[in-house]
Amino acid sequence: MKPLDLVRLWAMARKEALQLRRDPRSLILAFILPVLMVLFFGYAITWDVKDIRLSAWDQDRTRESRELLEAFQASGYFTLTERAEGYREVEEALALGRVRAVLVIPPDYSETLASGRPAPVQLLLDGADANTATIAMNYADAIVAGESVDLVLQGRELPTMVESETRIWYNETLESRNMVVPGLVAAIMSIIAAMLTSLTIAREWERGTMEQLAATPVRALEIVLGKLLPYVAIGLFDVAMTVAVGVWVFGVPFRGSVLLLAGMSLLFLVGALGVGIFISAVAGSQVFAMQAAMVATYLPAVLLSGFLFDISAMPVALQAVTFLVPARYFVVVTRGILLKGVGAGVLWPQAVFMTVFAVVGLGLATRVFKKEIPA
Repeated sequence: MKPLDLVRLWAMARKEALQLRRDPRSLILAFILPVLMVLFFGYAITWDVKDIRLSAWDQDRTRESRELLEAFQASGYFTLTERAEGYREVEEALALGRVRAVLVIPPDYSETLASGRPAPVQLLLDGADANTATIAMNYADAIVAGESVDLVLQGRELPTMVESETRIWYNETLESRNMVVPGLVAAIMSIIAAMLTSLTIAREWERGTMEQLAATPVRALEIVLGKLLPYVAIGLFDVAMTVAVGVWVFGVPFRGSVLLLAGMSLLFLVGALGVGIFISAVAGSQVFAMQAAMVATYLPAVLLSGFLFDISAMPVALQAVTFLVPARYFVVVTRGILLKGVGAGVLWPQAVFMTVFAVVGLGLATRVFKKEIPA
């Protein structure tokens, strides 16, 4: 196999950079769309539930019942918007969607506490939104547990000999943005990278410049790598830009190595850009290439990468399919470096998979690309 001619390779890279500079659509796609997507999805995608509208039916009307209601309001998760006087009003408030939860305090609540026995209260939740209902139930459990500690300190219950303490690592405030934004960087770059290079070869055919390339001694691999180099630089810039937006705008911590993130990003981008060139060589037209790139990257990157949905909760068949989605590995990398500060000793499996993906992507693009002019 003949070695690569670096002069021809650099000439192809310079030619592609000049074409890119003259194409406003590609410039918007390369420099503006990633930031807009991070801002839009970063604000739109959130699992944080706050200001849950709460109704209360306080049948006890004592100091103890008021303290429980005040604990719910002071938590910052619940907002007491109305009070009920019976189950009919409770049912109406939930059915009409005026509230998401109703706290029912029994008439003997304070008496039961005074006797040293556990005092049950009822929380009715609107289960039409299962996610919000589950989170609201967890919030309520934590509030009631905290209130129970206060009761123990006041001497109304016998203290237990064993106490549990929960500590949360990596995302101490449980902000969903800290989980969403690093995964969002991986998903966006998977989409943008393939879309950028999906236009390269198709553009040569549509503009009639492929005939000129066919007449030159430039080899297929040199053409593919030459077209790839400018987009690798753009991709690394986009990764840096989207990570900066995540850190400065959304407050996502950055605890790991910048150099490790750059190296892992390079592996991922080479594979993703190679897939884009492969699509461009197969498609033949820019419109079809763009559509194919969207289908091949958008849905897998969003649904099957672990960015939004836990892979372990998927059916076994889909879990197997996720191994073919490169964004799956880059999501682990971005979350590991930004949130956990882990190093190459932890992320080496992802590096291996992304290296294989990069080699396969470039191999497919080179194999499919043909310099010959069809008869």
